[in-house]
Amino acid sequence: MKVDAIDHPLAKNQTPRIVLQITLTLIVLATIPLCYPLLGYPLFLLKNSCNNSSDHSPSSHDSREGLIGELQREKRCDIFSGEWVPNPEAPYYTNTTCWAIHENQNCRKYGRPDTEFMKWRWKPDGCDLPIFNPAQFLEIVRGKSLAFVGDSVARNQMQSLICLLSRVEYPVDVSYTPDERFKRWKYTTYNFTLAIYWTPHLVKAKEADSNGPTHTGLFNLYLDEFDEEWTTQIEDFDYIIISADNVTDLPMSYGYRKAFRTAFKAINSLENFKGITFLRTFAPSHFENGLWNEGGNCVRTKPIRSNETALEGIDFELYMTQLEEFKIAEKLGNKRGLKFRLLDTTQATLLRPDGHPSRYGHLPNENVTLYNDCVHWCLPGPIDTWSDFLLEMLKMEVIRSYNDEKLHSKDKKNDD
Repeated sequence: MKVDAIDHPLAKNQTPRIVLQITLTLIVLATIPLCYPLLGYPLFLLKNSCNNSSDHSPSSHDSREGLIGELQREKRCDIFSGEWVPNPEAPYYTNTTCWAIHENQNCRKYGRPDTEFMKWRWKPDGCDLPIFNPAQFLEIVRGKSLAFVGDSVARNQMQSLICLLSRVEYPVDVSYTPDERFKRWKYTTYNFTLAIYWTPHLVKAKEADSNGPTHTGLFNLYLDEFDEEWTTQIEDFDYIIISADNVTDLPMSYGYRKAFRTAFKAINSLENFKGITFLRTFAPSHFENGLWNEGGNCVRTKPIRSNETALEGIDFELYMTQLEEFKIAEKLGNKRGLKFRLLDTTQATLLRPDGHPSRYGHLPNENVTLYNDCVHWCLPGPIDTWSDFLLEMLKMEVIRSYNDEKLHSKDKKNDD
């Protein structure tokens, strides 16, 4: 099923309206800092608002040129490098105000006694990252579509986004199948489509013995074949966020690399795909005193600081594998005019061993065999910050679109 048709921004008969839309959006964005390191972008786009936004009055942004000029004057900042600082105003939704929280991540419902894990925000080194603004996000994605492609942590991220947006609007279920792994939602006021495509391996997989008596959950993976459950569905999306965190489902290192290479190849091979692909990087788990199936647990109640830990071992290897395959895919995609962006959540999540459900993803006396969950994230919780990152990146896409449109207009005048 196709999402609603989206006007192509470069269509000749749409240029005046697009310029107007971009101008209006820039005015809306003017009071919010832009802190996103854009690798390979012009230098002035690396500069962002990292000072107190209250020092700037709306009158300083009377024109789009004024906004761009301000961006040129401000220093750049890597929003993905920083520390967690207290935020007494959080959380911005609860497990009673948002119905989208998956039961296994509904930590407060199932008795987690502490609340401090919900009351932190990410502070980049050298600038401030604005708290997610749901109205602004929905305005930016008006008339567009976004798909999460990945495993249950991707679903976790999507449900976080739905909860954050619930302060403005709840979506309508417009799924093309009753299968819960492939949900599609519509924000009718904004004509914005949000979808999840569950693919724990990113590539084609087949359960080894789905009808057998043991139901071991073992899969045969076809590392060089596309998973058509999602690759045949995403061609009309404006944004794709791809990820893979449940690495116990993949052969380490080699399999992980091959899975991402095949997934990126699938995206780059889509003839009509014109969207932006975000790689949301690996989010480390936090099992201590044992592996996930050997009694390991995550019982911390506060973040740790960056000088207290480091990404190492297999986690470092998987992260670097993602970056290497991302750069290869980006280079190939650029030849077709496709955009790839790095949503680097790894450091921020590495510092949050306190944010997992642990044993608070089910009733204490529930008659099921469940391991302590140190992979997924409580909602509300640390991964709400992933939407802070995403919104900043989308704002920078607006700025870049403005500059591309301005350059196109200048070239057209010169040709005339």
